[in-house]
Amino acid sequence: MGLFTVSEARAELARLQPVLDELVSLRADAAELAAALQGGGSTELGGLPEWKAAQARLDELMESVQATGAELKGFAPLLVDFPADLDGVPVLLCWLEGDAELAWYHRTELGFAGRRRIPAE
Repeated sequence: MGLFTVSEARAELARLQPVLDELVSLRADAAELAAALQGGGSTELGGLPEWKAAQARLDELMESVQATGAELKGFAPLLVDFPADLDGVPVLLCWLEGDAELAWYHRTELGFAGRRRIPAE
């Protein structure tokens, strides 16, 4: 996949938002199901078949994010990077679960610790 411009990445993030919202919700369900299964308890969400279905759906959702060219870097919390180029420098436009918008980037070699605000266009 190619590089995103800032506006393309923001548009793609908006399209992905329902998928990301479902990932967050399903992640919580899968965690509850797994805890119940490990502890021998139960949950109103179900049991092993529901946990397996949740895992399968999570895989589908994560693959759909990756298919856009975005990179799913974190699962809890969700972290989505969009490969880009800012002023000739390879960067990743970075969205973290809870961010209201795509407003951060980091150089590819620095990772999350090097996050900076995307300059105004």
